Amino acid sequence: MKLVIFGLSISSSWGNGHATLWRGLCRALERRGHRTVFFERDTPYYAAHRDLTEIPGVELRLYQRWEEILPEARKHLAGADVAMVTSYCPDGVAASDLALSSTARTRVYYDLDTPVTLELLRKGKHVPYLNPDGLGDFDLVLSYTGGEALTELKQRLGARRVAPLYGSVDPAVHCPAPAVENYRADLSYLGAYAENRQAALNTLLIETARRLPGRRFLIGGSLYPETFPWAENIHFVSHVPPAKHNAFYCSSTLTLNVTRGAMAAMGWCPSGRLFEAAACGAPIVSDWWEGLDHFFEPGDEILIARSTCDVIAAMEATPEELARMAQRAHARALEEHSAERRAAELESILESAYGGVRQAASSSRALP
Repeated sequence: MKLVIFGLSISSSWGNGHATLWRGLCRALERRGHRTVFFERDTPYYAAHRDLTEIPGVELRLYQRWEEILPEARKHLAGADVAMVTSYCPDGVAASDLALSSTARTRVYYDLDTPVTLELLRKGKHVPYLNPDGLGDFDLVLSYTGGEALTELKQRLGARRVAPLYGSVDPAVHCPAPAVENYRADLSYLGAYAENRQAALNTLLIETARRLPGRRFLIGGSLYPETFPWAENIHFVSHVPPAKHNAFYCSSTLTLNVTRGAMAAMGWCPSGRLFEAAACGAPIVSDWWEGLDHFFEPGDEILIARSTCDVIAAMEATPEELARMAQRAHARALEEHSAERRAAELESILESAYGGVRQAASSSRALP
C-alpha cells in the first residue's frame, strides 16, 4: 500500500507523543512492504527541536504553507491506497477536504486525541483540526481511544465506520538498557507538562516525594513552568529524546505512568509511555482508568495507584517482586503491543473498510 498522511509531526518528538508512535508504526509498515508519504508543516517550534529527518520507507514532506505543497499533495493522493488526516494536524480542515476529494482507495481520519476532541465538543468549543462537517464523509475513522469514545465519534461527529488503533512500541528503540547515573531514581516519571495531568501528578509523585524526603524522584520532559511545585528530592531532566527513553526507564527502581485527565475519564486510553516502559523491562506503577486491565494485568504485570499511599506501597515492593512483574509486562508488550502488531491490525482494518466501501459503491450503482 501507499499511505499519504497529513499529521502533526513525525520529525520532532518534543512535547508530543505523535512522533514516537508514527516512527515505530511507519517502520513496521515498511517492513511489511508498504510505503508512507508524511506531510508535516514545518513549524518553528518543531523545527527548533527536530530529532529525526529520515525513516526507511517514509518520504517526509516538510512545508511552510499549505498552498505551496498542494500540487504535490494532489499528485501523491492520486496514486494512494490510503489518504489519512490526523488530529492536531495544523492544516487539518484543508487536508480533510483534499483527502475526501481525492481518488485514494480509502479515506481515513485518525484521532490520536479523541478524549480531547470530544471534551472540546461537549463544551461547545471550536476544534481547529476538525472539519466543521464532522467525520461522516470519511470511509473510516480510527481512534487512539476505545470504549465509549467509539460510540461518541458516531453520535457526535457522524462517523460511519470506527475502529480503535491503540498506541504501540518499537522494540528496536525501546528495549532493556544499562542504567545511567544521571537518570537514577527511586521513582521516575517521563512526560511533557500538561495541565490536565497535573492533579494526578501532584497526588502520585509530588505528595509522595514530600512524604518520603529521603528518596530520590526524577521527572523527565519539556514545557514545565517555573511555577511547578518542585522539591529538593525531585530532580529534573529536560526533554529526553526517544533514543534515551530506555536508559531513563531502566535507571529507576520504579517508573510512574500518569494519564491526561480527559483520557483517564474516558478510559481505554493507553499512553505510548506505558508500552515503552514495559518494553524496556521497567517496573511500572500507573494511575487507573477503565480498560487498563485489557492491556496489562494489574498486580501481575503492573501496579495500580489511586492515591499517594498506593505509590508508597508500590515503592516498598521487593526488588524480586518488581523484577518478576516487569518481566511479565515486557513479554506482554512485545507480544500484543508492538508496532509490528499494530501495523498488522491496521492492514486488517483498512482491508475491511475498503471492502465496505466497495460494497457501498456497488449498492449505490445498483440503485435505479
